[in-house]
Amino acid sequence: MARLSRLVVPGQAHHLVQRGHNGQPVFLDEQDRRLYLEALRDALRSQGVVLHAYALQDQQVQLLLRPPSEAALSRMMQALGRRYVAGFNRRHGRSGTLWDGRFRAGVVQGGTPLLQCLRLIDGLPGADRWGSAPHRLGRQRDPLVTDPTEFWQLGNTPFEREAAYGALLAQGLSAAEAARLEHAAANGWAHGDAAFQAQMAEAAGRPVRPRPRGRPPRAAPA
Repeated sequence: MARLSRLVVPGQAHHLVQRGHNGQPVFLDEQDRRLYLEALRDALRSQGVVLHAYALQDQQVQLLLRPPSEAALSRMMQALGRRYVAGFNRRHGRSGTLWDGRFRAGVVQGGTPLLQCLRLIDGLPGADRWGSAPHRLGRQRDPLVTDPTEFWQLGNTPFEREAAYGALLAQGLSAAEAARLEHAAANGWAHGDAAFQAQMAEAAGRPVRPRPRGRPPRAAPA
């Protein structure tokens, strides 16, 4: 079966995951992470992509992005990848690829699904230092991050929003919720309800969720 084109819908939030080739680390020290964030900042600006959340882990990166056009997301990631991989290889005396193939991304519905995705990314191990969690908890301002409407709706003041979000982050996601989000991102699906999935399928002109397993039921005889 031919590989589906990447699902990119302008103006929608996209949960993106990029992992190291063969599970190898993509960050070896703090300088690597700073170089990545510098490259990310410039790539976002060059394509007008909005960043809602990020987490830099040793072997992977997770981002929540909102691109203004279909081409902007790929162009942003290409620019980011070229600059960061060249710098990483130069620093560590290596050559060749760093990432495990092309990045993977799924579209996320606004409202509860998007808030769940924020909590997933901000709750990843290491995100409390190299991620957007400190920004959203009021510990430091991160100029890379733009809070989505869903975060602003958590309270009328910064203190209320930070406290409410902190409680949600401490609560965590269920294993099933986290698995659905990660599965959608890994396979290029839309994460949301049936109406949202139908809307995204029409906008993208391709399937946005797995087909049901098994053969379709036979039609009843006339």
